[in-house]
Amino acid sequence: MSIIILKNATGVQLHPAKVWENVDIAIENDVILEVGTSLAARYPQAKSKEMNGRIVMPGMVCAHNHFYSGLSRGIQATIPPCPDFISTLKNLWWRLDRALDEESLYYSGLICALEAVRSGCTAVIDHHASPEYIGGSLSQLRNAFLKVGLRGMTCFETTDRNGGTKELVAGVEENIRFAGEIDAARKKGEQPYLVEAHIGAHAPFTVPDEGLGMLKEALKITGRGLHIHAAEDGYDVSHSHHRYGKDLLVRLAEFDLLDSKTLVAHGLYLSETDIALLNASDGFLVHNARSNMNNHVGYNQHLLEIRNLALGTDGIGSDMFEEMKFAFFKHRDAGGPLWPDSFARALSNGNELLNRNFNARFGRLEACFKADLTVCDYQPPTPLIAENIAGHIAFGMGSASVCGVMVNGVMIYENRQFTFDCEPIFAEAQRVAKKLWARMDNLS
Repeated sequence: MSIIILKNATGVQLHPAKVWENVDIAIENDVILEVGTSLAARYPQAKSKEMNGRIVMPGMVCAHNHFYSGLSRGIQATIPPCPDFISTLKNLWWRLDRALDEESLYYSGLICALEAVRSGCTAVIDHHASPEYIGGSLSQLRNAFLKVGLRGMTCFETTDRNGGTKELVAGVEENIRFAGEIDAARKKGEQPYLVEAHIGAHAPFTVPDEGLGMLKEALKITGRGLHIHAAEDGYDVSHSHHRYGKDLLVRLAEFDLLDSKTLVAHGLYLSETDIALLNASDGFLVHNARSNMNNHVGYNQHLLEIRNLALGTDGIGSDMFEEMKFAFFKHRDAGGPLWPDSFARALSNGNELLNRNFNARFGRLEACFKADLTVCDYQPPTPLIAENIAGHIAFGMGSASVCGVMVNGVMIYENRQFTFDCEPIFAEAQRVAKKLWARMDNLS
């Protein structure tokens, strides 16, 4: 039995909102054993870590990300003008993903995982694309997650945008293969169970009915859920109406692709029927406020209608403190009625996605919940109580306060330091990024 006690912490929970002052948190192996006072006396054999009043909270989850975009920051490839969303996809992102190889994907995943932890994330739900490197790509991303110790999920975004049926088949096969790899690793107990699988698809406008049929079979074979973009831009909707005469999620529902493990990213232009279908299936919509602003695709006016709402970044880093602030402020700017507590709940909901996919309990400071925790040294200028936690995040607390991250009961980031030297990794990533950008310029 291995027990660690985090002593004299300020326990904070976003949903249900709670604050505990001067509390001890006892952790046995990978789960919380007990939350209370004077726990060192109850567990004299335990190792103690003094928190000195620091905030300890259930870890934050980025519910939609693209780790393949990690080497795009400050990109120096030649990018033609992008007057709309579709041209942005074609001129930038669909060229970047075609240029990815085994080396660049690993370093992209690795630096994204490191930055996620530094920002206070304990888990990231990833959505991957690399059309010239499909087979084995998800395993390479898993290697990056495991190297850092970050929990996560990933999938390959099935699409026909580059190679028709052949590309559809390869994408589905990679999703199925990777899910099998996860199942085999769990049975063998080779490594900590940190990475899970979704079944990925790009967006309805690049997945024909033939592909949806393949995805239906993949869900049946693997027992996983679908992770897909939908209605990020109005084009996705108009394409579906023109080509199929149907709303987006109506198409997916006809192939039995909506269930409680479904993750739909964006959803700005979902119809009332689509939203009703998603809610009835108990699926999730992930709101990506900063990405929507950056791509100038509009604002999601349906947030109040969504049963299960979570927050993601769509590849703009993994700073969920920042994402929650933007989600709230953009909502207010759009005339919305919600207050910070609604977005704190959406942030906390990322843990519910983990609950459904890892068959474990996440997101609370309670016994038997996973010891995935974020430690912050934020000094509140006003009383910190259950009723105003969300306000402290929206108007003050941020990722700069993160000083520690525990995943699966292991401190992977402590006193703002990883357990290994990161400097050589970032230096190598810079070299790899230049090669990636050069390959982008050489693509026809």
